[in-house]
Amino acid sequence: MPSDRLFPADGRTLARALATWAALAGVSIFAACSGNGVTVTTPGAGLKCVDDSPTCIAERQATMKAMLADPSKSWISQRPDAAAYASGVRLFAYKSKKKDLSCAELQAGKREADAGPAVLRAPGNGLSHSQVSRGVILAHEVSRELGRELSRRCSQS
Repeated sequence: MPSDRLFPADGRTLARALATWAALAGVSIFAACSGNGVTVTTPGAGLKCVDDSPTCIAERQATMKAMLADPSKSWISQRPDAAAYASGVRLFAYKSKKKDLSCAELQAGKREADAGPAVLRAPGNGLSHSQVSRGVILAHEVSRELGRELSRRCSQS
């Protein structure tokens, strides 16, 4: 099936594609938690792992868990590369933590999400078209969510 059918431009179909992608990501995380015997190398390995193998799923889940548990939120100050955007881990962490982030952290997350599409679309990043498309869709969604949270809680002056 051509990738333009998976991520078309019209709003309703795009929303369905995003919902499907999010559901698949949730199933992947659930599968990683189900004790499949995969050994995770390091918590940060999930930022570079972009396929849907059991090892990558487990590494992304471990990275996400470590990021969410980090009281200093040191991951916010790190610059993501294309693989980190494609893995979705950082963007999902921002989605999960948005209510706990300061206004400055929300702004940093929104800037990161806004930069995602350009980083993902840069030539020579080694990502497939579908990995880029999913990352771009997720980046747009996270940017909108963080923007709403900023508007709700933070002074825009």
